[in-house]
Amino acid sequence: MEDVPDVPNDPATSHPIYAPTMIMMGVNQSTTKGYPHPSISSRTAFQWVLEKIVKSNVTGFKIHIVHVQVPDVNDDDILEAGSIQNKAEILLDYFGHQCNQIGLDCVTKVKKGDPTEVLCSEVSKLQPDFLVVGCRGLTPFQRVFLGTISEYCVKYADCPVISIKRKPDEIPPCAIDD
Repeated sequence: MEDVPDVPNDPATSHPIYAPTMIMMGVNQSTTKGYPHPSISSRTAFQWVLEKIVKSNVTGFKIHIVHVQVPDVNDDDILEAGSIQNKAEILLDYFGHQCNQIGLDCVTKVKKGDPTEVLCSEVSKLQPDFLVVGCRGLTPFQRVFLGTISEYCVKYADCPVISIKRKPDEIPPCAIDD
């Protein structure tokens, strides 16, 4: 028999051509319900990724979901900080559980700091194929005072960024709420 060279033609091989597409997502808690509830924007962006990107090809993707806690001035209280950490992990469980149900490879991570800087730093470390973030769809006036994480990431992240707006029927009476 003739020796046939080992040609990677099976997606299950470890050949880099067949590495799953790595998606990184930044998620946050609801501003109206607090921990452990995900924000409307985060839920909408996550569902968009599952429906429009992953679809039924769960083996073709790996998703890294990052929640960044903004340090609180009162974080000196260790018990409170531990409680917030636990609530953040429960928040991430919401996303991780859905990934597990469909067989999507998922890694969740809680970080502390400025969400814009932390997300861009994580992008540099993980080098995902793209970053997905939710967007509240604020007016230009609201953005001047509040700023937006999604706009910052679009400008400074070292990968393509997809910013997903909330659906019109999901916008609360006060647009800054999420």
